[in-house]
Amino acid sequence: MIVSASRRTDIPCYYSRWFINRIKAGSVWVRNPFHPRQISEISLSPQVVDGVVFWSKNPAPLLPLLGQVPYPFYFQFTLTPYGRDLEPGLPEKRQLIDLFWQLSRATSPKQVVWRYDPILISPTYTVEYHLRSFDAMAHRLAGAADSCVISFLDSYQKTGRTGRDLGLRAPNRAEIERLAPAFSETAAACGFGLATCCESVDLSSWGISHGRCVDAGRLAAISGIPLRHLPDRGQRPGCGCCESVDVGVYDSCLNGCRYCYAGGGGQSALRRYERYDEYSPLLCSSLSPGDQVAKRESVSLVDDQLRFF
Repeated sequence: MIVSASRRTDIPCYYSRWFINRIKAGSVWVRNPFHPRQISEISLSPQVVDGVVFWSKNPAPLLPLLGQVPYPFYFQFTLTPYGRDLEPGLPEKRQLIDLFWQLSRATSPKQVVWRYDPILISPTYTVEYHLRSFDAMAHRLAGAADSCVISFLDSYQKTGRTGRDLGLRAPNRAEIERLAPAFSETAAACGFGLATCCESVDLSSWGISHGRCVDAGRLAAISGIPLRHLPDRGQRPGCGCCESVDVGVYDSCLNGCRYCYAGGGGQSALRRYERYDEYSPLLCSSLSPGDQVAKRESVSLVDDQLRFF
């Protein structure tokens, strides 16, 4: 089993101590986001957890606690060129680039994937802006990671009134065809493999592959133990990720990114954060009358046959 921590919220930034406490307790409870009364009890035993994928825009709070994570792991570290108009809760980019390097040195370049996503277009963030920014950031991060993931603002990422007011939109085909070859050339020069996240557009002619953000192969390379890749049928079409169990909660991130699909960090996120207890088996909630807790079967992905040969 691979644990995703988390597509739904920034666990390394805001809930790192909770996650470490759940590891020590040996299990975690996760509400079904579509049926909140249904709670799964998930084992975090090293016998069934094959690895963890951390997703974060500011993993600084987790950095000193990484020695307490007993599984193979890597980070999907989102680092974009946007300002406080779109990412009001994040530190300055210089600090985040320094943090990226600290994390890479504390782990390894194959344990930190750079995410430059989503790519969006606005009167401020033009194609030319992205061309300059990607080049500058790639050169600053060269050597700190071996892979970069890009994606384009999707229709499911409902930016609402904020997006309309800021003029946010996805790049069109012509704009993508300007960005793709330039990004590919820069990535190659800086030592990054370049892949897309959950995109149907074919950019292979520029050496850009379809990526796997939750990647059993990457975890196997980190641990030295072969893992089976089971496609995650719960994700959007075009997703190449391996099956995983997400332990996060939607609308609980305080980063406040204006393009975020998992909750914009407004008052509802603050109210949820106020219920945070780092010792609770549930993230940002507690057991209520009518809740039903059921153990979820967890199975290791270790491929014993491949390991034997």
